[in-house]
Amino acid sequence: MVELDVPDAETLADVNDVSIGDFPRLAYAERRRDSPRVDDVSAATRDAIGDIPALTDLDEGAEVAVTAGSRGIHDMPELIEAVVAELSERGLDPFVMPAMGSHGGATPGGQRDVLEGYGITEERLGCEIRDSMAVEPVAEDSEGRPIPVSRVALEADAVLVANRVKLHTDFRNEVESGLTKMTVVGLGKQRGAEEMHNAAISRGLDTVIQERADAIFEHAPVVGGIALVENANDRAALIEGVPVGEISDREPELLARSKMLFGELPVDHLDLLVVDEIGKDVSGTGMDTNVIGRYQFLNEEEPALPDITRIYARDVTDASHGNGIGMGLADFVHEDLVVQLNLSDTYVNAVTSGESSRAFVPIVSPSDRTALLLAYSITGVRDPEDLRIGYVRSTLHPDELYVSDPVADELAECDDVDVGERREIEFDDAGDFVFGFEGR
Repeated sequence: MVELDVPDAETLADVNDVSIGDFPRLAYAERRRDSPRVDDVSAATRDAIGDIPALTDLDEGAEVAVTAGSRGIHDMPELIEAVVAELSERGLDPFVMPAMGSHGGATPGGQRDVLEGYGITEERLGCEIRDSMAVEPVAEDSEGRPIPVSRVALEADAVLVANRVKLHTDFRNEVESGLTKMTVVGLGKQRGAEEMHNAAISRGLDTVIQERADAIFEHAPVVGGIALVENANDRAALIEGVPVGEISDREPELLARSKMLFGELPVDHLDLLVVDEIGKDVSGTGMDTNVIGRYQFLNEEEPALPDITRIYARDVTDASHGNGIGMGLADFVHEDLVVQLNLSDTYVNAVTSGESSRAFVPIVSPSDRTALLLAYSITGVRDPEDLRIGYVRSTLHPDELYVSDPVADELAECDDVDVGERREIEFDDAGDFVFGFEGR
C-alpha cells in the first residue's frame, strides 16, 4: 500500500475563490437502447463449438486448453462453463488456462485469483485450471524478436481461444481486441505481452499483433476461437465459433459489429468527467479510452471525440487487487484510490503493456468537494455554474450518469435520454458525495 502526505482540504481550497454553492446542480440521466441480446448464452456457446470442425477430429480424451482472460465480461464465465461442458460431453478433456499477459501480478496464483474473482473456478467448471507462466519461443518476428507461447498451450492437443471482440484501447485497425490479440498476449503470457508491446513501439500495434498471431497459428495447436460480441449494456449480442483459418477474415467483420453496438457517453463535450471506479475488470486500461477520449499511447493519435477537458477518478475496483493502471489517464484521483494501490502489479502491467504514463499518479484529492474545486481552476470555464460535468459509475456504464445543468438541458432534448430531477451537489462530513449509483 502507498502512504502519501496528502494536503488537507482547507489548504487546497485556497487555490481559487469559488465555492461549491457556485456549481451547477446535477440530474441523473439514462439513455435507453434497444440492444440485441443472446437469450441463452450456454446454448449459443455450444452451437458455436459445432462451427469449429477441428474439434471433431480430435481423439477421445484429447486435452483442449480453453483461454480465460482478465476482463470483467458479464457473460464470459457462463460461456467458458458451457465450452467445458460441451467438450467434456464430446469425450474430450478440457482445461482452462489464464490468458492475461501480466495481469494478476504476472504470477500463477495472482492470475488464478483474478479468475476466481469472476467466478471462474475449478469447482464451477468441473475441470482443471492450469496457471503456469512458463513460455517458450515458437518463432521470431521480422526483427528477430522471439514470439513466446505458453508451455501449457503448446503441450495441449488443441487450444480454443475464447474472448470478446471489441474496440482496442490503444489503436485503430481492422483487427483490434479479440481472438487475435488473445492469441498473442494471452497465450504469450507476460513475456509474450512484453515482447509484443515493446516491438509495437517502433512498428505499431496493428502490424506486430497480426504478425505474431500468424506465427502462433502456424506453430501452436490453436484450432479456433469462440468470439463474443457485446451490446452497449455489457451483455452478449453474438456468440460465434471461428475456425483458426478464418479468424483473420472474420474478426474484422465481428469488430465492425461491435463498433455499431459500442456504448458511448450520450454527450460529446464535458469540462469534467467524474469516474466512480476504474479497474482491470472494467478495461485493460482501467478506463476504456474509447469512452473517455484519451489514449495516451506512444505514436497513437488522440481521438477527436469525446472532448473531455479534465477527468477525476474516485476509486479502484476490488477485482483489480490494487492494480491502478489507468489512473494516469485522469487529472485527479481521490485519496481512497491511492491508498489501495499495489504498485508492483501496476508497474508490471504498465511496463508490459508498453505505456508508462498510465501508471502515473495524478493530483491526489482528500475529498470529492476538493476535487471539484481544484478541477474548476483548470477547465478554462469562467463561471462555475456553466461547468459541463458528467459522473459515471465506470466506463462500462456510459449510458447511466449524473450531469450538470448545462448538460441536462441538452440531453432533455434527446428522444432516447431520460433526465431526472435536478439537485444540489451534497457532501458528507468528509467532503465526499452523498449520492452515487447504489440501487440504480
